[in-house]
Amino acid sequence: MFLQALKEIFQTFGSPVFVPVIIFVIAKILKVNTKKAFFSALYAGVGLEGFTLLLNAFTPIITPVVKSMVENTGIQLPVFDVGWQATALVAYSTEAGMVFLGVGLLVQTVLFLAKWTDVFQPGDLWNNYSYMVWGSMVYLATQNMLLSLGCMILLNMYSLLIAEILAKRWSTYYNYPNCTIIAMHNIEVAIFTVLFDPLLNSLGLNKIKLSPEQLQKKLGFFGEPVSLGLLLGIFIGIMGNFKSLNTLPAWGQVMTMGIATSAIMAIFPRVAGLFAQAFLPITEAARKAVKKDSKARQWYLGVNDATGYGEPATLISGIILIPVMVFLAIVLPGNQVLPVVDLLALPFMVQGIVPLVNGNIFKVLITGAIWFSAGLYMCTYTAPMFTEICASVGVHLPVGALLITSFNILGKPLMGLVFLAFLSQSPILIAIAVGVYLMAYLTFRKNKESIYNYLDQNALKNVMDSTEESNISA
Repeated sequence: MFLQALKEIFQTFGSPVFVPVIIFVIAKILKVNTKKAFFSALYAGVGLEGFTLLLNAFTPIITPVVKSMVENTGIQLPVFDVGWQATALVAYSTEAGMVFLGVGLLVQTVLFLAKWTDVFQPGDLWNNYSYMVWGSMVYLATQNMLLSLGCMILLNMYSLLIAEILAKRWSTYYNYPNCTIIAMHNIEVAIFTVLFDPLLNSLGLNKIKLSPEQLQKKLGFFGEPVSLGLLLGIFIGIMGNFKSLNTLPAWGQVMTMGIATSAIMAIFPRVAGLFAQAFLPITEAARKAVKKDSKARQWYLGVNDATGYGEPATLISGIILIPVMVFLAIVLPGNQVLPVVDLLALPFMVQGIVPLVNGNIFKVLITGAIWFSAGLYMCTYTAPMFTEICASVGVHLPVGALLITSFNILGKPLMGLVFLAFLSQSPILIAIAVGVYLMAYLTFRKNKESIYNYLDQNALKNVMDSTEESNISA
């Protein structure tokens, strides 16, 4: 009864109502006066609702274009991508998912209060469904609720660690003070990026200046975010209507796609500015606390990843990756997944990469293409189990699909390995999964400031010339 009530409350009010309440409480704990605390909460709600309205308006425009582009390939793969929305519905409908809804909230709060993590995750409770799906598949295969809970809790702790590693760079790059994203399915790639980006730098790819600011300098008015959005939208529109460009409706869709993408580029920063205002009083109060007490805690609020969707490098990279991932899905040997619905989520999915490479679009495309390709294989492997879970809660397969998946949620190689350890029911493999987490956690805690400084310096290499790079290396 309690878990069902908790689910209904959160699904009824959602982030635009739930997050402002959390922010108001935090502001008052930090002794912000009531008026400022109220407006902090209100700006947070307005910003989150603004993001939702923008994405809800953009999605019906881009969805048919992307589907047409996929259909134009003529390729029939047996596993159909039904999208993260359907996955969330499934996760909140399973027995294991419902149990974790209460347990997860307790674990996340305790870990923060005990200072195990400096990320306050309950600010983004909705994205708990990411753990719930994996745990539900463990329960489906083993009928062991403790094993299922263990899998979800360990995945949660991994994602908290990754979120904290990413936190400073994400907060700085996206300009949201003391905030970070926590959704496991969109931050997992950060670990790969941390390890892979130095290799790209050693190859000199950081010298390929392809950030929105640098594009603007090179392309003039065509490099303005609004102009880039128009051109990018037209390009995707043409890809989706390639077989019918001799018709007037096709060009109508092409131009609508161009204007809609341009509108996201123009309007999103203004909404982001409103959302950022929510954290100014809290940040100021935290700074005062630091001045009074050198041991004052630096912490980050987990926020929904919609907050970064429309940032120029994020949106440009995500949209360019749409045709790239369709092509790779077709040519990769052994892949059986046709990404469709979650192609729209690619601007969410690259947020674990963008701040670490300081908006270098070229490096985002390379890193994303490699990691998301590996994700296609994890989707291929887990599709039978996910399809069975969907059937158990009444989700029907699309016409022509033999199996279904979610490219965004289940295409996670690292988290998939943790899942496979619990699926095996092998104490040795589970112990290895826990041991790897503990080693990574202790290493990060011991070297936190050094790691943050390293990530900052590595990111800065994308905007420096060779002389500046030599100076920073020295």
